[in-house]
Amino acid sequence: MRGGDRRRTVDVVTTPPQISTLRALKDSGHVQRSVKAEVRENLLARLAAGEPSLPGIVGFGDTVVPEVERALLAGHDMVLLGERGQGKTRLIRTLIGLLDEWTPVIAGSELNEHPFAPVSAWGRGVLARHGEDTPVTWKHRTERYGEKLATPDTSVGDLIGDVDPIKVAEGRTLGDPETVHYGLVPRTNRGIFSVNELPDLAERIQVALLNVLEERDIQVRGYQLRLPLDLLLIASANPEDYTSRGRIITPLKDRFGAEVRTHYPLDLSDEVELVRQEARIAWDDSLFVQGAHPAPLVPDHLVEVIARFTRHVRAAPQVDQRSGVSARFAIAGVETLAAGAVRRAAVTGEPLAVARICDLPAVVPASRGKVEFEDADEGREAEVLGHLLRRATADTFRARLMGADLSALQGKFDEGLTVETGDLVPAAELLRQVGTFPTLAALLGRLEPDSGPEGASAVGLAAAAVEFALEGLHLLRRLAKDDVGGGRTVYGR
Repeated sequence: MRGGDRRRTVDVVTTPPQISTLRALKDSGHVQRSVKAEVRENLLARLAAGEPSLPGIVGFGDTVVPEVERALLAGHDMVLLGERGQGKTRLIRTLIGLLDEWTPVIAGSELNEHPFAPVSAWGRGVLARHGEDTPVTWKHRTERYGEKLATPDTSVGDLIGDVDPIKVAEGRTLGDPETVHYGLVPRTNRGIFSVNELPDLAERIQVALLNVLEERDIQVRGYQLRLPLDLLLIASANPEDYTSRGRIITPLKDRFGAEVRTHYPLDLSDEVELVRQEARIAWDDSLFVQGAHPAPLVPDHLVEVIARFTRHVRAAPQVDQRSGVSARFAIAGVETLAAGAVRRAAVTGEPLAVARICDLPAVVPASRGKVEFEDADEGREAEVLGHLLRRATADTFRARLMGADLSALQGKFDEGLTVETGDLVPAAELLRQVGTFPTLAALLGRLEPDSGPEGASAVGLAAAAVEFALEGLHLLRRLAKDDVGGGRTVYGR
């Protein structure tokens, strides 16, 4: 895994159209579309072109993504239902890319009103005063997304709106619609709005969303106010919250057009790809001072160990299956590995930080807070996680090196060799202790087939491969291993 090789897709912002009045907008031939029509047409264009509809979404290609596509094509608002850390919020935010890059709004509108069809008294007033010279500005799609994490203290005013006492104090009457301070939902008019963890909203607050979903308008206190909103509303919920801690009221559930179940990655390859995409420190040098230290490397075989570790933890009977094990568990594990390599490079003066097996033990204490254990196993968290990590390492060794000729390496230990390694032993020192053996290149080729034989990373990757082989031989009971304290380990017979 190489620094900078796998960057996330960034929405490159172009300049907005040079149209600044209603007259010019009409002359341009612009066609007004609803948000759902906009999303539908852009989705169909991607599908017809053979492009991914939701780029960056890993592991959902044959399951969740087709369901989301059908919901969008049907013009449905939807609920994403799944355990924590399954990528629900990431998926929702990816939908922004299905909006038009730029859309026109009446300049100064709080509600992103389209110049062809203002929805507020303010917008209609601007249009009446200025006519064809009504000023037009442009909003980028990234500005057309609103999000609210549902909490028990969320109010109707937060979501929908309330009377603004300051505007009343300025002399407006209570019946004047311009005394209303609009909430997050109307301020996302002509965009996508997400409510995360919807069941955590009090039931009386959920009622406020009924009109938004069915009649597509809002009500604010006793005002004679009707704002026909143009929205795509997406909510997320955890199944445990859905049934126990909170619930989505039946009338609101009925108004969502689709419910989509998410899941953790079904295949190991998807788990690995997800970690590669999301973990920052392993291949994103934005966390490092430019020119001071190159980004660390986490070899692919160690990413696989962490991915297998995560899957073992999810399946472990000691872990509370209702709470799930988030994808952030694996992501944080890889970032911890990278941090261990950076620390070693800083202390020993290595020019390039490359993670090794000796960095794995630090993953256990860093991960404990991300897993809920059954009551009977409280106090045994480190023991259980340590066992599962060793199991994941052994499984990766079998998958990558079973059948490989390691006799030359083992023969050195049969002749009395001992090797000391640890989180403060530099790569060159580890290789010096082991010495050369004829199958080293083949070993590195099995573990890191994409790495070149030369370059700044060659020594670090070779040391990582050798140390992984030593650990695998130990787990198969063909080498002894002693932890001698101070983060040092000795392999021998």
